[in-house]
Amino acid sequence: MTPTELAVPAVEGSGEPFLSSDGDRLWLSWLEPAGEEWALRLAAIDAEVGEPTTIVQRDDFFVNWADFPSVTALDDGRLAAHWLQRGGSGTYDYGVRVAWSDDGVEWSEPWTPHEDGTPTEHGFVSTLPQGSDLGLLWLDGRRYVDGPEGEATGEMTLRYRSAAGPTSAGPETVVDGRICDCCQTGSARTTDGWVVVYRDRSEDEIRDIYAARLVDGEWTEGRPVHRDGWHIEGCPVNGPAVAAEGDRVAVGWFTGAADQPRVHLAFSEDQGITFGEPVRIDGGDPVGRVDVVMDGDGARISWIETVGGSAELRMRRVTEAGVAEPPVVVATVSGARAAGFPQMVRHRGDLVFAWTDAVGDDTRVRVARWSRAGDDR
Repeated sequence: MTPTELAVPAVEGSGEPFLSSDGDRLWLSWLEPAGEEWALRLAAIDAEVGEPTTIVQRDDFFVNWADFPSVTALDDGRLAAHWLQRGGSGTYDYGVRVAWSDDGVEWSEPWTPHEDGTPTEHGFVSTLPQGSDLGLLWLDGRRYVDGPEGEATGEMTLRYRSAAGPTSAGPETVVDGRICDCCQTGSARTTDGWVVVYRDRSEDEIRDIYAARLVDGEWTEGRPVHRDGWHIEGCPVNGPAVAAEGDRVAVGWFTGAADQPRVHLAFSEDQGITFGEPVRIDGGDPVGRVDVVMDGDGARISWIETVGGSAELRMRRVTEAGVAEPPVVVATVSGARAAGFPQMVRHRGDLVFAWTDAVGDDTRVRVARWSRAGDDR
């Protein structure tokens, strides 16, 4: 079937869309210019995209094609939003802000999960809703400068903290002490807890995808999903995605190992402890920027593929047995950075996609629904 595009009440210049679903409700958030400021907008999606509300509007947003805000539906019915605010010490001095809402209209005062106070990068957030608490996983650059943890080491760390609100927070935890500098993280709920995925960074500059698990409040040591052996001196800005259903987990990622760009998908049957051999799913010239959802006895993965002088947002279903069905073209997109990282979620049996349409210097958020009617999976 051909995806059906939905009208989005976003202005020219909008971008960085994010989709979030709790199974019933589906939310779309995005950034758009508002005079001399930027506004973080929110709209519910049902048969169409509803009228937007404003979560926050400021002149000090950190607006970036790869590091973008999110809205998360919590287990207790509330919503939590995160965004990024610039500091005053340079391009990559920015931090995470979090606010909570009972209705998506009125929001709490923002809270900052990191308390180091260094003028460094804090971002690339994944959220882990747990009852009334919101778990936050973020990349933390405090070790790039001399500070509370001693002399600078030039290592990006992966950190975690949970909170029920701006005045109720748990301790800060280091999940991994050396990871890739600016690749997105991903999180998914499993039977016994959570699995998170990220791009690691070894002492030899091997930057492969790792998984760690949060079980009974404790973090396991990160382990490779697959040893691609990608040696790269700088960050590729192309993080992994993860989805889970019970004990089953699927992870999708981009790699450029051996100077051959590829997109892979791998499955786990034990909540992300071990993974099978990955399946290559791209068409030969992928940009990456993946997303993943579970689907019956397999998973669906989306990615951007270069096609001639253009690019396509594609989606493909892969079974746990490694059988890849023919790809579906969701939309013609730009392969440039301005196109950002397309989103894909399941909602009431359908798939919903969001991406940034980029033509020259003009951008605008777009959304499409792919109906699963008649599909018995």
